[in-house]
Amino acid sequence: MQLLYFGWVRTRIGIGRETLELPPDIADVKSLVEWLKQRGDGYREALEDLTVIRVAVNQEMVDLDAEIAPGDEVALFPPMTGG
Repeated sequence: MQLLYFGWVRTRIGIGRETLELPPDIADVKSLVEWLKQRGDGYREALEDLTVIRVAVNQEMVDLDAEIAPGDEVALFPPMTGG
């Protein structure tokens, strides 16, 4: 799975993208995020408040209960503002 991080999520995690093989029991965005939090302090800090995290799976905005599959691209980012 390809994971992309943007904005302050990227800054706190320390990287902009990574490719990971997930455990087989990770089937939705929420379980992915909970698993990522266990990968270290930067992940935990970036993902602690899920009310301020937006998610896209294969470039489509989704909710935390959206299903994911091994070949998906998942992007995590803070809310964006225009200007």
